[in-house]
Amino acid sequence: MKPTTAFPLSLTLGCALAGCMPEDERESEVRAHLLAEGSAQPDDCLLLVWSAQEERRTEFDRAHDIVDGGAISCATGTSASQFEAAIAALRAAARSGDKAKLLREVGLPLLYIDGDGDRREIADRAGIEAVFDEIFDADMLALLERLDLSQMSVAKDQGGFFELGAVWLVVDREGGRPRLMTVNRRALGEARDAAAAPAGRNQR
Repeated sequence: MKPTTAFPLSLTLGCALAGCMPEDERESEVRAHLLAEGSAQPDDCLLLVWSAQEERRTEFDRAHDIVDGGAISCATGTSASQFEAAIAALRAAARSGDKAKLLREVGLPLLYIDGDGDRREIADRAGIEAVFDEIFDADMLALLERLDLSQMSVAKDQGGFFELGAVWLVVDREGGRPRLMTVNRRALGEARDAAAAPAGRNQR
């Protein structure tokens, strides 16, 4: 029986990125090697993400891939630059008060958790617009205005989040741009309380 030689993962991914095999074939080849490896390294994940993107910001993605919780590319299936684009759009919409622009960054269904912890899935735009002022009150808009990629955390196969999960940005396709999929007012209150606690102790 002839010994088999493993095809290097980085070479497989590089070939996929360069387009030297048909798209479906290279995607399945890359995924097979990632599964065989057991746990992908950030550079492997970035190559896989880039293979699904027509436009890439490779330097930015490499420089900003690691956040609290791990590598953005491995945890979410997309790149730091895609998160940055979504975050910038949310910041701009919140600062301008432009409701239409903000709604364009919201995915469906939107999971809304109110201050009491009651959960509601809103399946259409009309439903979001009906309670827009409740979801995006002054405190939530203030949070969106100060979103910063460097302050984001990630959870494997769940997305990126801020302020203990007050907002979650989730990707629906490999290499794609995330959308705002969860607004959690209870988590925002808990994050505010947690931030105030050390200051309160220091004043005693």
